[in-house]
Amino acid sequence: MNTHRQASHNTYLLPLFVGMLLAAGCASTPVADVPGDARQQEAAEIAASMVGKPYRYGGYTPQGFDCSGLVYFSFKRAGLSVPRSTETQRDKSRKVSTAQLARGDLLFFDQEGKRSSHVGIYLGRNRFVHAPSSGKQVRLDSITDPYWQKHLVETRRF
Repeated sequence: MNTHRQASHNTYLLPLFVGMLLAAGCASTPVADVPGDARQQEAAEIAASMVGKPYRYGGYTPQGFDCSGLVYFSFKRAGLSVPRSTETQRDKSRKVSTAQLARGDLLFFDQEGKRSSHVGIYLGRNRFVHAPSSGKQVRLDSITDPYWQKHLVETRRF
């Protein structure tokens, strides 16, 4: 191929390649990972350090957590007073777009037909920490997982 034909060929390929990259980027929810408040970030770190601790309905200590108990414990340890229940945590926090999620923001999920019945703490890079359900342990998951994408209903911040 001569130099002129190669340059012309590359001219057509570049926009095609860029278009493919843009289309791929639209396949999932964009998350900017903006910097968060220092205490909010500390709460996220505390929650992440609880990975492996058991789930316990009504629990809010390392001996066992439910989802809102993990939020309550982590923020309290970071020096922030937050409500204990999932519903009140949702009501007392303010909405934030998924594009503006920061470490320590709350993710609310609808499960089993219940509005905002589950909460997790955003860690950055599409990951969050939560206490999932009976018989399980505090764990990390990705908001890009199809299950969590389907059930994510609100992102909020204290």
